[in-house]
Amino acid sequence: MKYSLYLFILIKFILQYTLIDPSYDLQRDEYLHLDQAHHLAWGYMSVPPFTSWISWIILQLGNQVFWVHFFPALFGALTMVVVWKTIESLGGKYFALYLGGISVLLSAVMRLNTLFQPNSFDVLAWTTCLYLFIRFIQTDQSKWLYYFSIMWALGFLNKYNILFLVLGLFPAILLSEHRKLFLQKRFYLAICLGFLLILPNLIWQYAHQFPVVHHMKLLSKIQLIHVNRLDFLRTQIMFFLGAFFVLIASFWALLFYPPFKKFRFLFWTLIFTLAIFTYFKAKDYYAMGLYPIYLSFGAVYISLLLQHGWKKYLQAIALALPCIAFIPMYLYLFPNKNPNTIIQNPDPYQKLGLLHWEDGKDHHLPQDFADMLGWKALAEQMDSVLAHLPKTSLDSTIILCDNYGQAGAINYYSQNKSIKAYSMNADYAQWIPLHQPMKHVILVKEHDDEDPNRTEERPLFDTIYLARERVNSLAREHKISIYVLKNAKININKRVQDEVFEALHPK
Repeated sequence: MKYSLYLFILIKFILQYTLIDPSYDLQRDEYLHLDQAHHLAWGYMSVPPFTSWISWIILQLGNQVFWVHFFPALFGALTMVVVWKTIESLGGKYFALYLGGISVLLSAVMRLNTLFQPNSFDVLAWTTCLYLFIRFIQTDQSKWLYYFSIMWALGFLNKYNILFLVLGLFPAILLSEHRKLFLQKRFYLAICLGFLLILPNLIWQYAHQFPVVHHMKLLSKIQLIHVNRLDFLRTQIMFFLGAFFVLIASFWALLFYPPFKKFRFLFWTLIFTLAIFTYFKAKDYYAMGLYPIYLSFGAVYISLLLQHGWKKYLQAIALALPCIAFIPMYLYLFPNKNPNTIIQNPDPYQKLGLLHWEDGKDHHLPQDFADMLGWKALAEQMDSVLAHLPKTSLDSTIILCDNYGQAGAINYYSQNKSIKAYSMNADYAQWIPLHQPMKHVILVKEHDDEDPNRTEERPLFDTIYLARERVNSLAREHKISIYVLKNAKININKRVQDEVFEALHPK
């Protein structure tokens, strides 16, 4: 059976590397995460530290796009492996293993695995934690409890979202036959182990006035306020649409199939966790890590239903359903076609609502695809600007961008590694070298800049001019301007320091 698993892993990697057309650049969040490799710490304004550790590994490997795509694909493959191992622990044979493997492989998890973000490891962490707890229930061996604690801590250091797992799991255990665990010493030793592992990040949060709290408030104010609770629940069906019947079989089996009675707490874990997510109006994909482990139970139960007589012929149909459902997903939900192909055939994307952006308007490309265009060209324009400046002035020059996407893309693609781009946005505000003398400034401004004539800065510099414009009508930021501000008349360091303080200490 291990060779079958190796084949699934191989297919996973092959598929992942066909899902992004070479005409696209990386996505804006990926640049920020990759830049964190140069600023290793126990925490960041945007995420916990785990992603920066992976970024550092990518940097040591050469920082190529191949490795940027490799690690999300790896985490997706490992998620499939954990589901496979869960099925084996439940006594599932070939059909159950294939059904579970296909159900995870051909799902929205693959869409998540196209980008280098914390989400891929988040799904792996949720799935692995539940697998380890299942092994604990099966064996009553304390080691699985400690493994659970370690994995949960890694999940926490990757994305705080995994807090919701224990918020749903603990009350479900309390209502089950396993509640005696709360009276056992090993349970609290496991909690202490997990706490010690996440303590450095908690100390970092404390030292920086808990930026995660501000981040969540900002997220609730700007994004989560627009989340419709019914839409959140409706979207859950879509993540594993082709394998939805496997999930339904899992829920039924957990409630009514006697051999799964000791795992019934998992059903209530799902209910409690979804209820908490719904109450807080979470983004729909926050809950994606819940489902892979349930595919294990559903696959095993369906294999038992279809193992005798004429029902065995239904196994082929069960295996085919996730494959058939994945076809439209593969055709339209991934950036595996170049922009011109999409523009020439917009109808399917229009009907699926993929061309509708968060600004309320329809555009030529899906918003996620448009956010993967124009970044390399921006870095090339910046290199052209830097090439025309005296080399002696670069030591006293700072590049300030409107957002982290611009700064990260310039730092990733630029051939000039002697000067870095920064922003007052996200983590970049923390990294600005305030000790460096700032006599010249290069401003990178979005197309909707309120002051294209730079009237605010003109009294502060001897010379100001528009050096370059990067224009791409298909990109999310279709026009980006690069201004050069030379020979400051005032102490720019003090002005930048004040702006950094405001960025890091918002009112």
